[in-house]
Amino acid sequence: MSLPADPPARIARWIREADGLIVAAGAGMGVDSGLPDFRGSAGFWRAYPALGRARLRFEEIANPAAFERDPALAWGFYGHRLALYRRTVPHRGFALLREIAAGLPAGAFVFTSNVDGQFQKAGFAEARIMEVHGSIHHLQCQRACRGEVWPAGDFEPQVDEEACRLLGEPPRCPHCGGIARPNILMFGDWGWIARRTEVQEAALVAWLERVRRPVVIELGAGENVPTVRRFAESISGRLARINPQSERTILAGAVHLRCGALEGIAAIHSALAEHR
Repeated sequence: MSLPADPPARIARWIREADGLIVAAGAGMGVDSGLPDFRGSAGFWRAYPALGRARLRFEEIANPAAFERDPALAWGFYGHRLALYRRTVPHRGFALLREIAAGLPAGAFVFTSNVDGQFQKAGFAEARIMEVHGSIHHLQCQRACRGEVWPAGDFEPQVDEEACRLLGEPPRCPHCGGIARPNILMFGDWGWIARRTEVQEAALVAWLERVRRPVVIELGAGENVPTVRRFAESISGRLARINPQSERTILAGAVHLRCGALEGIAAIHSALAEHR
């Protein structure tokens, strides 16, 4: 039997034949929730004009050296992001993905490079999420003195947004008293404590061993840092790529929906509903 020509209908058929859903999400997943997508220095500096005035690129502030050089500035950036993610409401696409996964025997597992915690906030099970670059909602010692990671819930950053500087004291390591930093894999980062992400990875590997007919929905994953794309393409399953950017090369067998995450998820959800 030939596959439907309509791309969302084709993906819907794949899902009906699948036993598990892999959600592979990059930065573009949060755009429909109002989160900034730091595409290029110009976009980054629009979001953080103080860093633009200082001509600091994203790679320079999202770097452990920034915490050594100027912790108030580094925490001005990360403290603002932490507060932003805490108040952001996940868009409707998250709930639609949960509905899609609910109809599959093994449900869903999320693989994401996002550090914003939006999947947990949207109701995805903590045990079914791998945050490959860590999480802004967890802290570690800047010096990695004990190799420990702890929740950032007690830290309430107050930030001078005009200057992008933390007002007051940064969080401290409970063991050595040194400055704490987000448990995020940054650029030029040899001190990231990967323990939490390694536990998540072990859970993902165990889940994949039980799934025989996976379908992958890749969302908003770019090519500049291709971690999510490489993972999605490594799965021996059917791949639906949702991304508004044009493709330099089209992966054989994949379906590309050239649109934003919410629009693409909604189209797949509607196609599934039409054929039930």
